[in-house]
Amino acid sequence: MSGTLVLVRHGQSEWNLKNLFTGWRDVDLTEQGTAEAKAAGQKLRARGLKFDIAFTSALMRAQKTCQHILDATGQSDLKTIRNQALNERDYGDLNGLNKDDARAKWGEEQVHVWRRSYDTPPPGGESLKDTGARVWPYYMHDMQPHVLSGGTVLVAAHGNSLRALIMALEGISGPDIVKLELGTGVPIVYKLNADSTVASKEVLA
Repeated sequence: MSGTLVLVRHGQSEWNLKNLFTGWRDVDLTEQGTAEAKAAGQKLRARGLKFDIAFTSALMRAQKTCQHILDATGQSDLKTIRNQALNERDYGDLNGLNKDDARAKWGEEQVHVWRRSYDTPPPGGESLKDTGARVWPYYMHDMQPHVLSGGTVLVAAHGNSLRALIMALEGISGPDIVKLELGTGVPIVYKLNADSTVASKEVLA
């Protein structure tokens, strides 16, 4: 039996707009981000998708994106589980800093390493590898069973928590996954086989 897994990065946040490192800081969506979330829901509705359960992070921007999607698909009251395992990567000392200011303080090369390496964390923060260490077990134990039983599962989360999940789903290497760009409010629809391998993937850009 195959199931469907839909991944959506939250719509544009206030700190995305200001070019700030956000991490676990709980910031809201912008008007554009709200529109992106609603548009994602309309795209999924146009595909005829109905969800059996939804998962999101402990952060407002992902939760609101999730709710906008469910509202658009006519499932406003669907069971939705929130868990910080799906939170964005913690940027530690970089949280709240403008990315240009961080480059001025630590240097372009060092900030690039912190942002785009797989296993080098910023001071006081997480690497993408660290993020995966909390995302993967949560997926395996809490989300995957719904998909493998034939369900349709929505996950509204963040760029790096979704990168970690996609890395496991598609078997992408650490050096390659950090290059993957995920658009805000763009659904990715996976059909999974009974053995949890990917049968098909569609990006609803």
